[in-house]
Amino acid sequence: MSWEKEVEELRRREAFAQRMGGPDKIKRQHDGGKLTVRERIDRLLDTDSFHEIGAIAGKAEYDADGQLVDFTASNFVMGRGRIDGRPVVVGADDFTVRGGAADASIHEKQVVSEQMAGELGIPVVRLVDGTGGGGSVKSYEITGTTYVPKNPGWEHVVDNLARVPVVALGLGSVAGLGAARLVTSHYSLMVTGISQMFVAGPPVVARLGEKVTKEELGGTEIHARNGAVDDEVASEDEAFARTRRFLSYLPSSIDGLAERQPSNDDPNRRESALIEAIPRDRRKVYRVRPIVEACVDRGSFLEIGKMWGRSVVTGLARLDGWPVAVLASDPFFYGGGWTTDASHKVTRFVDFCETFHLPVVHFVDIPGFVIGVAGEKAATIRHGARALAAVYQAKAPWCSILLRKSFGVAGAAHQNWQKYNFRYAWPSGDWGSLPLEGGIEAAYKAELAAAPDPAAHLAAIEARLNKVRSPFRTAERFGVEEIIDPRDTRRLLCEFANLAAPMRRPGPRSFGYRP
Repeated sequence: MSWEKEVEELRRREAFAQRMGGPDKIKRQHDGGKLTVRERIDRLLDTDSFHEIGAIAGKAEYDADGQLVDFTASNFVMGRGRIDGRPVVVGADDFTVRGGAADASIHEKQVVSEQMAGELGIPVVRLVDGTGGGGSVKSYEITGTTYVPKNPGWEHVVDNLARVPVVALGLGSVAGLGAARLVTSHYSLMVTGISQMFVAGPPVVARLGEKVTKEELGGTEIHARNGAVDDEVASEDEAFARTRRFLSYLPSSIDGLAERQPSNDDPNRRESALIEAIPRDRRKVYRVRPIVEACVDRGSFLEIGKMWGRSVVTGLARLDGWPVAVLASDPFFYGGGWTTDASHKVTRFVDFCETFHLPVVHFVDIPGFVIGVAGEKAATIRHGARALAAVYQAKAPWCSILLRKSFGVAGAAHQNWQKYNFRYAWPSGDWGSLPLEGGIEAAYKAELAAAPDPAAHLAAIEARLNKVRSPFRTAERFGVEEIIDPRDTRRLLCEFANLAAPMRRPGPRSFGYRP
């Protein structure tokens, strides 16, 4: 009455699946500097936590008597596991089996992995290598037909962006559907030297007369700098470490709240360097990242998207142990002005914070939208207005630190003015409808033209208006709530994080998240 024989057959098939594409293909994977799909999963997840689903799905060969003689697993490995003790779903391409092509895939496995993450309310991590189950013209001959394209289960991929954290790692040459799966995420990474991404690879592009290498067409030098992916890392192990760290700041789904972690960093710590962090000369730049790092819990700042939209810095951090989102201006690029790319970066980041109920800390030095012919040709105002809309739709707790400039429409985007926000200004604050520099020439054009000595008259007007631009004049009219000693910033931000924690509300927002 025992079913031992069937269990033995199950174990035999599982052993077949463990071979992946076979020794030669595994060697080729290793020779290319890449791990196999199962090595990747082992290194990403907590030890012995992976529960594979669909392990024996694939293509079998039988003899004349109907006995199994060989088996090749599907080129997509999926299941549940744990990262730092929390459940996650992992869906991973196996490039050793037909390079991830459609004729070796079972698309239902991808669909189930996404559906499982969304309905169970747990994060999903995609390890993308190859076309990700996408097209191969060889499949036409195998199936004897072509087909009208569709992406089965794509609704789950899209819906998950508004439900659970989605991380995607590009771990090889990623094309077509694989590329779409990589960028349709909250956080995407590529590995320098082994990762490339493109809509179609060099052989297809060559038909257009463009002969390029994979790296020239879609390496990290391109996509980590144009915003197609968020970041690049030096190794697969670094990609796995970044994944674990990114998820540590987030709830498992929108129905939960990110958890506080123990912190041994004194919330009342004062950093003496902050009193002189902003130059008195408004024409001089400064480094904003040391300011951020001085204010948040030591070692907690995880920057996201460092190499694109560079006048804006985005990332995750902790304050007195509480996870927060960080938005900051970087005056080293366009003086902190918002470009089209920076506006896209702000929109996407604010929507991400809103999706997962993260309080936002905004270190503000915004001289406005970038001006000039290039800015107009890039439709900066259109994309900047979209960023402004994202900020004004945000309901998450928000605290702005006015470091220096806040001018014009972009400057007004430092917070959602429809709700109560925490806001503090440093004595270096400088704000208005537009900067005095350049603004005087426009406002006093006729007066300057009529003056006997226009340069001297301009200097006199500047001296007069420089007294008016004092932040203390604004504070007199309650135009800014508080001017603070910069050294008190961390204490006030930690207070904000503790007050904001009970203000967070789980659940869906009125809009979904788009990549």
